[in-house]
Amino acid sequence: MVPQLKSQWINLSSKYFEDQTQIESYWEEIKTEYTDKNRYYHNLYHLQNMFSQLNAYKDDILDLDTLKFAIWYHDIIYKSTKKDNEDKSVILAKTRLQSSKLDENRLEKVQKLIISTKNHKRILNENNDNAYFLDLDLSILGTDWMIYEKYIHNIRKEYKVYPNFMYNPARKKVLHHFLERDTLFFTEAFKTKFEKQARENLKKEIEQL
Repeated sequence: MVPQLKSQWINLSSKYFEDQTQIESYWEEIKTEYTDKNRYYHNLYHLQNMFSQLNAYKDDILDLDTLKFAIWYHDIIYKSTKKDNEDKSVILAKTRLQSSKLDENRLEKVQKLIISTKNHKRILNENNDNAYFLDLDLSILGTDWMIYEKYIHNIRKEYKVYPNFMYNPARKKVLHHFLERDTLFFTEAFKTKFEKQARENLKKEIEQL
Protein backbone atom coordinates (compact mmCIF):
# COMPACT_ATOMS: atom_id res chain seq x y z
CA MET A 1 0.00 0.00 0.00
CA VAL A 2 2.71 2.50 0.96
CA PRO A 3 4.63 2.19 -2.35
CA GLN A 4 1.37 2.61 -4.27
CA LEU A 5 0.44 5.74 -2.31
CA LYS A 6 3.94 7.14 -2.70
CA SER A 7 3.70 6.63 -6.46
CA GLN A 8 0.36 8.45 -6.50
CA TRP A 9 1.83 11.34 -4.53
CA ILE A 10 4.84 11.63 -6.85
CA ASN A 11 2.67 11.48 -9.97
CA LEU A 12 0.47 14.29 -8.65
CA SER A 13 3.07 16.53 -7.05
CA SER A 14 5.53 16.23 -9.97
CA LYS A 15 3.07 18.23 -12.06
CA TYR A 16 3.26 21.14 -9.62
CA PHE A 17 6.73 21.00 -8.06
CA GLU A 18 10.04 20.91 -9.92
CA ASP A 19 12.26 20.11 -6.94
CA GLN A 20 12.39 16.34 -6.53
CA THR A 21 13.91 16.67 -3.07
CA GLN A 22 10.96 18.80 -2.02
CA ILE A 23 8.52 16.22 -3.38
CA GLU A 24 10.27 13.43 -1.46
CA SER A 25 10.40 15.53 1.69
CA TYR A 26 6.67 16.24 1.58
CA TRP A 27 5.96 12.56 1.03
CA GLU A 28 8.01 11.60 4.07
CA GLU A 29 6.10 14.15 6.12
CA ILE A 30 2.75 12.80 4.90
CA LYS A 31 3.80 9.21 5.61
CA THR A 32 5.12 10.09 9.07
CA GLU A 33 1.98 11.95 10.12
CA TYR A 34 -0.47 9.37 8.83
CA THR A 35 1.43 6.44 10.37
CA ASP A 36 1.61 7.92 13.87
CA LYS A 37 1.13 5.20 16.49
CA ASN A 38 -2.08 6.80 17.76
CA ARG A 39 -3.79 6.68 14.37
CA TYR A 40 -6.03 3.66 14.09
CA TYR A 41 -8.48 5.01 11.52
CA HIS A 42 -7.25 8.39 10.28
CA ASN A 43 -4.22 6.83 8.63
CA LEU A 44 -2.90 5.83 5.21
CA TYR A 45 -5.62 3.20 4.83
CA HIS A 46 -8.20 5.97 5.05
CA LEU A 47 -6.42 7.85 2.27
CA GLN A 48 -6.12 4.71 0.18
CA ASN A 49 -9.85 4.08 0.51
CA MET A 50 -10.68 7.62 -0.61
CA PHE A 51 -8.35 7.44 -3.61
CA SER A 52 -9.55 4.00 -4.69
CA GLN A 53 -13.18 5.14 -4.61
CA LEU A 54 -12.32 8.40 -6.34
CA ASN A 55 -11.39 6.49 -9.51
CA ALA A 56 -15.04 5.65 -10.14
CA TYR A 57 -16.08 9.31 -10.06
CA LYS A 58 -13.06 11.15 -11.45
CA ASP A 59 -14.93 12.09 -14.64
CA ASP A 60 -17.48 13.93 -12.49
CA ILE A 61 -14.82 16.03 -10.74
CA LEU A 62 -14.11 19.44 -12.26
CA ASP A 63 -10.66 19.93 -10.68
CA LEU A 64 -9.37 16.46 -9.87
CA ASP A 65 -5.83 17.44 -8.86
CA THR A 66 -7.02 20.05 -6.38
CA LEU A 67 -9.33 17.50 -4.80
CA LYS A 68 -6.45 15.01 -4.61
CA PHE A 69 -4.26 17.51 -2.77
CA ALA A 70 -7.14 18.09 -0.35
CA ILE A 71 -7.34 14.34 0.30
CA TRP A 72 -3.63 14.15 1.06
CA TYR A 73 -3.74 17.00 3.55
CA HIS A 74 -7.23 16.86 5.07
CA ASP A 75 -6.20 14.76 8.10
CA ILE A 76 -2.47 15.39 8.13
CA ILE A 77 -2.80 17.00 11.55
CA TYR A 78 -4.92 14.80 13.79
CA LYS A 79 -5.07 14.58 17.56
CA SER A 80 -8.26 13.23 19.10
CA THR A 81 -7.97 15.60 22.07
CA LYS A 82 -7.92 18.70 19.86
CA LYS A 83 -10.71 20.55 18.06
CA ASP A 84 -8.52 22.49 15.64
CA ASN A 85 -7.16 19.60 13.55
CA GLU A 86 -8.78 20.81 10.33
CA ASP A 87 -7.56 24.37 10.89
CA LYS A 88 -4.01 23.19 11.46
CA SER A 89 -4.21 20.86 8.47
CA VAL A 90 -5.28 23.83 6.34
CA ILE A 91 -2.30 25.86 7.55
CA LEU A 92 0.14 23.05 6.77
CA ALA A 93 -1.40 22.45 3.34
CA LYS A 94 -1.15 26.15 2.53
CA THR A 95 2.46 26.26 3.69
CA ARG A 96 3.48 23.23 1.64
CA LEU A 97 1.54 24.07 -1.52
CA GLN A 98 2.23 27.80 -1.74
CA SER A 99 5.45 27.12 -3.65
CA SER A 100 3.64 24.90 -6.15
CA LYS A 101 2.26 25.84 -9.55
CA LEU A 102 -1.27 25.91 -8.15
CA ASP A 103 -2.73 29.39 -8.58
CA GLU A 104 -4.38 31.31 -5.73
CA ASN A 105 -7.89 30.14 -6.60
CA ARG A 106 -6.90 26.49 -6.53
CA LEU A 107 -4.91 26.92 -3.32
CA GLU A 108 -7.95 28.48 -1.72
CA LYS A 109 -10.10 25.63 -2.97
CA VAL A 110 -7.80 23.06 -1.32
CA GLN A 111 -8.12 24.94 1.95
CA LYS A 112 -11.91 25.20 1.73
CA LEU A 113 -12.26 21.52 0.90
CA ILE A 114 -10.24 20.61 3.97
CA ILE A 115 -12.11 22.96 6.29
CA SER A 116 -15.44 21.61 5.02
CA THR A 117 -14.67 18.34 6.83
CA LYS A 118 -14.78 20.15 10.18
CA ASN A 119 -18.58 20.10 10.28
CA HIS A 120 -19.02 17.99 7.15
CA LYS A 121 -20.93 20.75 5.46
CA ARG A 122 -20.54 21.76 1.85
CA ILE A 123 -18.78 25.13 1.43
CA LEU A 124 -18.22 25.23 -2.32
CA ASN A 125 -21.42 25.01 -4.33
CA GLU A 126 -20.44 26.02 -7.87
CA ASN A 127 -19.85 22.36 -8.78
CA ASN A 128 -19.91 18.92 -7.14
CA ASP A 129 -16.22 18.68 -6.18
CA ASN A 130 -16.88 19.54 -2.52
CA ALA A 131 -19.84 17.17 -2.44
CA TYR A 132 -17.76 14.26 -3.73
CA PHE A 133 -14.91 15.12 -1.37
CA LEU A 134 -17.17 14.97 1.70
CA ASP A 135 -18.87 11.81 0.47
CA LEU A 136 -15.54 10.07 -0.07
CA ASP A 137 -14.50 11.03 3.44
CA LEU A 138 -17.69 9.62 5.00
CA SER A 139 -18.18 6.59 2.78
CA ILE A 140 -17.06 4.32 5.64
CA LEU A 141 -20.41 5.00 7.29
CA GLY A 142 -22.22 3.11 4.55
CA THR A 143 -20.09 -0.02 4.43
CA ASP A 144 -21.39 -3.40 5.58
CA TRP A 145 -21.59 -3.91 9.33
CA MET A 146 -18.40 -5.98 9.68
CA ILE A 147 -16.30 -3.20 8.13
CA TYR A 148 -18.22 -0.51 10.01
CA GLU A 149 -17.72 -2.36 13.30
CA LYS A 150 -13.97 -2.38 12.73
CA TYR A 151 -14.15 1.34 11.98
CA ILE A 152 -15.92 2.15 15.26
CA HIS A 153 -13.40 0.06 17.21
CA ASN A 154 -10.55 1.97 15.57
CA ILE A 155 -12.21 5.32 16.31
CA ARG A 156 -12.63 4.24 19.93
CA LYS A 157 -8.92 3.43 20.12
CA GLU A 158 -8.08 6.89 18.83
CA TYR A 159 -10.11 8.27 21.73
CA LYS A 160 -8.79 5.81 24.29
CA VAL A 161 -7.71 8.67 26.54
CA TYR A 162 -11.39 9.20 27.37
CA PRO A 163 -13.29 6.76 29.63
CA ASN A 164 -16.62 5.37 28.43
CA PHE A 165 -18.69 7.69 30.59
CA MET A 166 -17.20 10.60 28.64
CA TYR A 167 -16.78 9.01 25.22
CA ASN A 168 -20.16 7.33 24.82
CA PRO A 169 -22.39 10.42 25.27
CA ALA A 170 -20.11 12.48 23.00
CA ARG A 171 -20.13 9.79 20.32
CA LYS A 172 -23.92 9.46 20.55
CA LYS A 173 -24.26 13.20 20.05
CA VAL A 174 -22.18 13.04 16.86
CA LEU A 175 -24.17 10.09 15.52
CA HIS A 176 -27.53 11.71 16.30
CA HIS A 177 -26.33 14.87 14.59
CA PHE A 178 -25.69 12.91 11.41
CA LEU A 179 -29.01 11.11 11.61
CA GLU A 180 -30.85 14.42 11.94
CA ARG A 181 -29.57 15.53 8.54
CA ASP A 182 -31.87 15.15 5.55
CA THR A 183 -29.16 13.05 3.93
CA LEU A 184 -25.74 11.92 5.11
CA PHE A 185 -24.33 12.14 1.60
CA PHE A 186 -24.39 14.98 -0.91
CA THR A 187 -24.11 13.30 -4.31
CA GLU A 188 -26.77 11.11 -5.85
CA ALA A 189 -24.19 8.39 -6.48
CA PHE A 190 -23.26 8.08 -2.80
CA LYS A 191 -26.84 8.47 -1.60
CA THR A 192 -27.86 5.54 -3.77
CA LYS A 193 -24.88 3.42 -2.76
CA PHE A 194 -24.47 4.18 0.95
CA GLU A 195 -27.33 6.18 2.51
CA LYS A 196 -29.61 3.34 3.65
CA GLN A 197 -26.80 1.20 5.08
CA ALA A 198 -25.19 4.21 6.76
CA ARG A 199 -28.34 5.07 8.68
CA GLU A 200 -28.72 1.47 9.78
CA ASN A 201 -25.10 1.40 10.96
CA LEU A 202 -25.40 4.62 12.94
CA LYS A 203 -28.58 3.46 14.68
CA LYS A 204 -27.01 0.11 15.53
CA GLU A 205 -23.91 1.79 16.97
CA ILE A 206 -26.08 4.09 19.11
CA GLU A 207 -27.87 1.03 20.52
CA GLN A 208 -24.53 -0.46 21.52
CA LEU A 209 -23.20 2.63 23.28
